[in-house]
Amino acid sequence: MPLTQINFSFEDDSNPKNETKESVNQQIKPKSKRGRKSLKECNAEPDVLNVPEDNILFQKQYYSIGDVAAMFKENTSLIRYWEKEFTILKPKKNKKGDRFFRPEDIKNLKMIYHLLRERKYTIEGAKEFIKHNKAAGEKHEMIEALEKVKIFLLELKNNL
Repeated sequence: MPLTQINFSFEDDSNPKNETKESVNQQIKPKSKRGRKSLKECNAEPDVLNVPEDNILFQKQYYSIGDVAAMFKENTSLIRYWEKEFTILKPKKNKKGDRFFRPEDIKNLKMIYHLLRERKYTIEGAKEFIKHNKAAGEKHEMIEALEKVKIFLLELKNNL
C-alpha cells in the first residue's frame, strides 16, 4: 500500500483574504472597560464637572464617596487614592469606614482635579504646588470665577 502525503491548512477559510489579523483580534476580544481611561478617551470627553455651585454645595453637610465620584466622573477608587496622597483631603469616616466628604473637601478635590486633569500636573507636582502655594485654593477660586465671566462674555458675543 503506497503512502500518501496529507496537507493540513491552518488558515480559516471563512474569513475573507482582505481582513488583517488586527481586525480579527478586535472581533474576538473586546476591550476591557476596567481601569484607567486611555488618553484618547480623556481628551475626547469635555471637562464638564457636575459640581454644584457653592450655595447649593453647602446646603448638605456631607456627601458620600459615590456622590463625589459622580460629580467628578471618576472612579471611587481614584477618589480614595487622592485622599491617601493629598493631606488636605480629610473626609469623615463612620464606624463602618464609609467616607463622608464635607463641602470644603469637595472644593479641595476640585482644585486637585484641576491640577491633575486640566493642567496635567503629576501627583508629585500637584503636591508641591499645594505645599508651596498656601493660597492655592483662593487662586483656584479666582480662576473659576474668571472662567465663568469668560463663558458669559462668549455667550453674549454669540448672541449679538
